[in-house]
Amino acid sequence: MTPKNTICLWYDGTALEAARFYADTFPDSAVGTILYAPGDYPAGKQGDLLTVEFTVAGIPCIGLNGGPEFSHDEAFSFQIATDDQAETDRLWNAIISNGGQASVCGWCKDKWGVSWQITPRALIAAIADPDRAAAKRAFDAMMQMGKIDIAAIEAARRG
Repeated sequence: MTPKNTICLWYDGTALEAARFYADTFPDSAVGTILYAPGDYPAGKQGDLLTVEFTVAGIPCIGLNGGPEFSHDEAFSFQIATDDQAETDRLWNAIISNGGQASVCGWCKDKWGVSWQITPRALIAAIADPDRAAAKRAFDAMMQMGKIDIAAIEAARRG
């Protein structure tokens, strides 16, 4: 059954490659139906791979091979909650080592330009701490990081 709301991501001919990477990298992710163009269109010809349905961490998506006209930016990102440093490192490193780019505060971008926030649950707990001084220390520590270091966040939270 097709979900009522699906995220559609635009690619320049690489939707299936991206979907397979996401399925291999993120838990609860899979590649689904692949549709081929029934006729010519501005970015391709009849028979070209047009769309691929996939899920990323349980979120339904469609990859559309729409051509080079549009590209991704940081206005949209997937935020993936991680349970520990090992999971944080694995996901961050998978994105970066596959042609992606590191950014700041837990953000990175995959080789297709899609932005990701690899966000440990410990970080969210720290910046939501009812002790606002502890929250600020954790927040200030995060602002100095690329990939989030949970031990450093927890140390900053404790003071």
